[in-house]
Amino acid sequence: MTSTAPLLAARGVSKAFFGNPVLREVSIALLPGRVHALLGENGAGKSTLINLLSGALPPDGGTIEVDGRPVSRMTPAGARQAGIAVVQQELSLTASLSIAENIGLGAYPHRFGLIDYGELAARAKAACDLVGLYEPLSTPVGRLSLGRRQMVEIAKALYRNPRVLILDEPTSSLSATETKILTDLLEKLRGQGIAILYISHRLNEVMTLCQHVTVLKDGICTADRSLEGTDAAGLVRLMVGRDPGDLFPQWQSSPSVTPAVAVRNLSAGLMHDVDLDIRTGEVLGIGGLVGQGQEDLLLGLYGAIPARIASATVNGVSGLPGGVPKANALGLAYVPADRKREGLHLIHSIVTNLMLPGFARLPALKPRSRRAEREAAGRLAAQFGIKGDLGRAAQALSGGNQQKVALAKWMPHDPLVLLLNDPTRGVDVETKREIYHMLRNFAAAGKAVVLLSSDTPELVHLCDRVAVIREGRIVAMLERGGLSEEAIVSAAMGADRQKVAA
Repeated sequence: MTSTAPLLAARGVSKAFFGNPVLREVSIALLPGRVHALLGENGAGKSTLINLLSGALPPDGGTIEVDGRPVSRMTPAGARQAGIAVVQQELSLTASLSIAENIGLGAYPHRFGLIDYGELAARAKAACDLVGLYEPLSTPVGRLSLGRRQMVEIAKALYRNPRVLILDEPTSSLSATETKILTDLLEKLRGQGIAILYISHRLNEVMTLCQHVTVLKDGICTADRSLEGTDAAGLVRLMVGRDPGDLFPQWQSSPSVTPAVAVRNLSAGLMHDVDLDIRTGEVLGIGGLVGQGQEDLLLGLYGAIPARIASATVNGVSGLPGGVPKANALGLAYVPADRKREGLHLIHSIVTNLMLPGFARLPALKPRSRRAEREAAGRLAAQFGIKGDLGRAAQALSGGNQQKVALAKWMPHDPLVLLLNDPTRGVDVETKREIYHMLRNFAAAGKAVVLLSSDTPELVHLCDRVAVIREGRIVAMLERGGLSEEAIVSAAMGADRQKVAA
């Protein structure tokens, strides 16, 4: 049930950085008991609007209102006091602290002037129970997977009993089970009269969860309306101004029977005795429920974690990765899921990040040519549509452009195989389209792509084959003709135990 009085609102807010407008007279009203979607491509201004609503940034113009009253200067402390909690896409956890310590950080209960750890544990456990976190509260957060860290971040927000909950791409690294827990939780919170702002590029979630939508494009509000009578294709048109029919490139691949990489009896992490051929000219998908060993397969192939392999050939030549440098030399390149922590050096320039893989290949003591680096980076930026001053720090880029940098940096080294770990996580529709077309063109040039993805439609529409992994083993190898969301989910859940040789 919703009322007409917003708990939190922005009225005609504007914001510019270094004279460049990012938001222009944008308004949004968050009502109690309503899940409100905020949509837009990367760089549309969504993160800036969140920062204005939560007090992290002041608006240049317009007002922020709480319970219908303008706030002269919203601050993070004031936002917390008003019951506003934000779960950012980029997590704000401290790896060395425990789950309980992270959840209560900044709001620890005290007794006799000291932290009351008993009360902290009780309140943290209540928040963990809401999001299905079963790990011991004393577990250091740094030991958790990305998905479990995401759940800690959500529990941290719920610990403060918010009246307004802002969620930025909350399911981008969650398993299907975790996503269902979050979906049920949001329905419960909505019933309690909490106002929820939901930012996601997964439009099926928006259609399922949300009742209202605000769309930003180039810093301007292009739509603010009820979702009733709107479908996913209509949302895409609102965001990008055109029909979404060509999101995936037309499939016309004819992979070679010759493997770019062939491994036998690979064991790494959770993976056991895997035989796998990666064919030239194909996009090979890796699917299954989160945490079944998919990431370990990529890391084992790349030599980033210890692996036992009976035999391996790369481009017809016998050889084992035996570490990242050798894997790179053999023509393997890896793009991790967590681009900010593992894929990029955010404080360094875009040029430096684009040139980074080449630094290790420079002969000892050979001076670097800054001019040549800038020129090479400029060519890559033009090829991948990375716009703006390349001398900026990579952290200044939107998530989609950061992902383009993480991919583009490998291209000067002509890799044979791209190993990709959820490359479109938290990326807008238009950037997804660009990445999909780039991957198909890469495969069509006689290379190979291994695509680990938590987005099942992505696997169905982009891949030539999909290896479904369950409990550390390939339980199904689905060919193009048999690819469907139902087939992938069925195999992942154990309904189809037939193991087909790669």
